[in-house]
Amino acid sequence: MTALARADGSVLGRWWWTVDRLTLTALALLIAVGMLMTVAASPAVAERIGLDAYAFVRKQLVYLPAAAAVMLGVSLLGPRGVRRLALAGFAAAFALTAATLVVGAEIKGARRWISLPGMSLQPSEFLKPCFAVLAAWLFAEGQRAQRAIGAAGACLLLALVLGVLKMQPDIGMAAVVTGVFLAQWFVAGLRIFWVGVLGGVVAGVAVAAYSFFPHVQSRVHRFLDPSSGDNYQVATALEAFAHGGLVGRGPGEGRVKNILPDAHADFVFAVAGEEFGMLVCLVIVGLFAFVVIRGFVRLLSETDPFVMIAGTGLLTQFGLQAFINMASSLHLIPTKGMTLPFVSYGGSSVFAVALGMGMLLALTRRRHHGEAG
Repeated sequence: MTALARADGSVLGRWWWTVDRLTLTALALLIAVGMLMTVAASPAVAERIGLDAYAFVRKQLVYLPAAAAVMLGVSLLGPRGVRRLALAGFAAAFALTAATLVVGAEIKGARRWISLPGMSLQPSEFLKPCFAVLAAWLFAEGQRAQRAIGAAGACLLLALVLGVLKMQPDIGMAAVVTGVFLAQWFVAGLRIFWVGVLGGVVAGVAVAAYSFFPHVQSRVHRFLDPSSGDNYQVATALEAFAHGGLVGRGPGEGRVKNILPDAHADFVFAVAGEEFGMLVCLVIVGLFAFVVIRGFVRLLSETDPFVMIAGTGLLTQFGLQAFINMASSLHLIPTKGMTLPFVSYGGSSVFAVALGMGMLLALTRRRHHGEAG
């Protein structure tokens, strides 16, 4: 790649000199960490459920390179191409998410997955990045026309997404989607008065979720009072961090992966803490923070409202998902089953994150003034 001259007018040449190579490097490092953690955490989980020890490793060896290819391919697009991809992706993901209510496999009382040969597909994962881009387009069009219809359209779209997520139910993902949407609306010019009003609405919805959804109530109770219920996974994760100390027990020497059901997915950060120590955990946190901060710094120089609002949504989503996963493992917030982007094992999550980060890389590429891309 470095051999490409600045004067190279090919698609690849233009991409190389306009894409944010530092963010690309940080994302590549996270993918490498993900492969390392799959090798470290998944064999014990696979054997415990009766699979070949390296069953998850082999799948992730396919998923991660394919996801990287998706990310790079999407990053070649211009803003118009990103909008079109988001529209097509949203239509497909929404239809499949709705289909889970009828043909989806029920797991732990929720219908969020469609069984496919070799993997389970969670379509709602793909709703998140596509919805963020479509909402940004509606907000931006509303700004250009100086009308509230853009915000109204975005709110209608949000209502549709929240409606289907509530029926699954997936309250955690609904909360993430809402948080990302509000961040985008704020960047799009929402007045402070309405920020306060919406904050009250969100608080009311949170109280309603606590009141009407037993699993939400249970998680909050267990967070506030660990003795009120089964906190085995979180307590075990905290012990893993304590045992890992500063530099960890060493690769393969961890014990938490032998007893935690989701050690390769929701609690992969605990495995990293036990085997590689606090220093490596801080490096992982630093990589996520770098991607988010670097992205916002690049957005500060943007003049296109669509790019600014869409980039805000994608970065908020990426950072929020990483925070929820790591904070849940450290018992800083109530537990929520959410993967650590690129690091946790998973097919749907890895490809959805790759799609979102590919869109971000595409939108933050440097373009000449007036270039549509």
